[in-house]
Amino acid sequence: QLHLVESGGGLVQAGGSLRLSCAASGRTFRSYVMGWFRQAPGKEREFVAGITRYGGTDYADSVKGRFTISRDNAKNTVSLQMNSLRPEDTAVYYCAAYYSGNYGVSQTVTTYDYWGQGTQVTVSS
Repeated sequence: QLHLVESGGGLVQAGGSLRLSCAASGRTFRSYVMGWFRQAPGKEREFVAGITRYGGTDYADSVKGRFTISRDNAKNTVSLQMNSLRPEDTAVYYCAAYYSGNYGVSQTVTTYDYWGQGTQVTVSS
C-alpha cells in the first residue's frame, strides 16, 4: 500500500518555474516506479515523467529539457522541477506509483496502481 500526497502547484507566468513534490507513505517506497501525469480540461491524462527504483528516468517529448524528476528514497519523496513553463503546461498534475523490479518506466496510465489527489498548475501567457 502506498498513499501519495502532492504539493507545490500554483499560478506562474510563462517562462517561470515551479517545483512539485509528492510525499509517499509506506516502507517499501524505494521499490516503486514513480511517475508524474497531468490532465488538462477536456483532455486525457498523459504521462509527463517517471523514475525507476534505480534512478533511471523517462520524459514525455513535450517536457524534455524543461522538466526534471528526482526522488529521495530516504525521505519517501519524488519531485518534479518544471522550468520554462508554457501555457500548454496548464493542468492538474498527479503523482503515481507502481511496484516494479524492472529497469524501465511505463508511460501508461493503467500500469500505475496508486495515485495522489492532484495539484493544479496554471501557466499564464
